[in-house]
Formats: sequence, structure tokens, C-alpha cells
Amino acid sequence: MNRFRAGFAGLCLGVAACLAAQSLPELFHKAKAQVKGESWAEALKTLNALEVESSQPGNETASQQLAAPLAFYRGVCEANLGHPEKAQVDFEAFLALQPNASMDPSMYSKKAVAAFEAARANAAPTVAPAGSKVSIFQAFQEFKMPPNSEEQAGMHWAEGPVKWIMTADEKRRWSELAPGADWQDFVDQFWEARNPQPGNPDNIFKTSFERRAAFADAHFVEAEEKRGSLTDRGMVFVLLGPPTYAGKKPLRTGDDVSDHSGMRNEQIDPSLSPSATGQAPRISAFSAAAGARALDASNNWREVWHYRKELLPKGVGYQQVDVEFLTKTGYGVNVMQRDPATLATLEAARAGTRR
Repeated sequence: MNRFRAGFAGLCLGVAACLAAQSLPELFHKAKAQVKGESWAEALKTLNALEVESSQPGNETASQQLAAPLAFYRGVCEANLGHPEKAQVDFEAFLALQPNASMDPSMYSKKAVAAFEAARANAAPTVAPAGSKVSIFQAFQEFKMPPNSEEQAGMHWAEGPVKWIMTADEKRRWSELAPGADWQDFVDQFWEARNPQPGNPDNIFKTSFERRAAFADAHFVEAEEKRGSLTDRGMVFVLLGPPTYAGKKPLRTGDDVSDHSGMRNEQIDPSLSPSATGQAPRISAFSAAAGARALDASNNWREVWHYRKELLPKGVGYQQVDVEFLTKTGYGVNVMQRDPATLATLEAARAGTRR
């Protein structure tokens, strides 16, 4: 076993040693045995179960340790099942976490090695919040809420990050409120309607939402006059949480960023009837700059957040959703691309915020 084999073996041993729940080591070793036995489809099922289990509260350390092995073994399985594109995505995720790793061709199939090398050639660096050397996922795990960060029930409350989950009916009722004590009553009812354990003062949904919003405010600010949680990246983070992994690449001269590849501007549809009780406002997609091309790679880039199925809202049928943000001179900074999968995923996230 060469440098990668030894390093990866050590990483696997470290994962098994730190896993918190008893079922996690069992799942981990089961997946390794299935990969060794070339039971690719069964190994994928076990890896998915392992990721779901490791994402449970209290398993944060294990989840971080598992990120690289999960991505690597998924890539091996996908490649051998004849899905080189999926394998390449998985290997890119692995290389984002282990950029100096290599693959021993004597241990793995030609299909796996080919997908791994394609991933290395196309690997994007891990995107971390400004000033951070860790991934978005890791930064969020380590994030500590600033004091007094709870949104106050004042005049501008509905203009904050809660606007991403307010229904049209709630927006209408808020606009009809008279100033004063009614604001707090409305806010209390708003969060209670989303409380997974009605009546419990420890509203996990509210706590999680406010933590995501605070993280976005701290890391995704793009202009002094706009909160980070109100940017496109902030909206996605508030609704979906941290991605499985993220990558960022420059747009070079001649790269096509025309409308057919998904370049869109966001606007909340003002025509949505306020009487549509229980329906969150839909994002309308308006075409922008058809045929445009990137001219200056230093000022133009594409950032992609990859969400695997385990992190997607219930009811979303995709195995993975890639949310793209485009920065281009004269177009905008980190503008989310309005492709159907992204829009459907965000709608599902909004719809799932109420009991």
C-alpha cells in the first residue's frame, strides 16, 4: 500500500475509534467489507444508512470524520456500477477533504482509477467562509451563536431571514397588524406553528433556524447594506443548511454562462395571491443576459454547493442537488442559478417548515 493506502487506512481507524453511536462502527465496517467483496449496490445502501445515522444530533465529530471515507467509498461503488459521472463527483468531494491523496491502481479497478483521476483533473477547492481554512460544513459545526442574536419582534422582523419561510397568508396578516404588543404575539404563534413538539418551550426548529441565519450573517455578507442571511447564498443556507461539500472555480474566457445553462435573476413573485393560505411565495425565474460570456477570470467565478439526498427536504426525488452561484462583472455576486432542481428543492424546504 503506498502513501495514500497507509494514510487512508489510518483515517479509517481514526473514524472507527471516534464514532459515538454503537451502530456507526458496525455500519462502517459493514460497508468496508461490502466494498472489499465487490457488493457495490449493497455497499452504497450501507453508506447511505451510515451518513443518515452520523447526521443525528450528538454525532457531529463522527460526521466530520466520516465525510472523506464516505465520499471515497461511494466513488468506488459508483464507478464499478457504471456511473463514472457520479463517481467523479464523489471523488471530487473526497479530494476537497484530502487534496494530497492518490489512488493505488493495484487495489482498485480501472473504472475507479479513471474516475478518480478525472476528479483530480477537475477538482475544485473546498469553499470556506471568508477568513476560514475549513469547509462550510466544518465552520458551521464549530460556529458559536453570538450573544443577543435572537430576532426581535419589531417593525422590520418580517424583512429579515424569516421572510424565506413565511407563507403568503402570514405576510398578509403581519402587514395588517397594528404596532405594539401584537407583534410579539404574532411572532410567538409563528414559531409555535413550526414547533416539532407543540408546547415545548425548547423549539428546536426555531433554534436551528436562528443559528443558520446567524452563521449566514457572519459569513455571507457581500455588501455593507445587506445582511448575509438575505443574500442568495444566505437564503439557501437558511433553508437547506450546510452543503455536503462545496467547490469554486473561475469562469475563464469563452465559458458559456448563457440562459440555457441556468443564469437567472431572482424575484419574489408579487402576483401571488395573498389569499393562498399556507403557500410560501414562489421564486420566479427571469432570464438574464442570454449569450453572455465570462471575460475576466479574476472577477468571474462559479461556486457550487452539493447536497446529497440525505440532506434534502422530504419529498425531493433527486439523489443530489447542485446549487450554483454565479459571479460575473456586470451581473452580480454569487447569484443563485434558477434551475428546476434547485427551485423545487427550495420550495420543498419552505413547505416543510410548518407542522
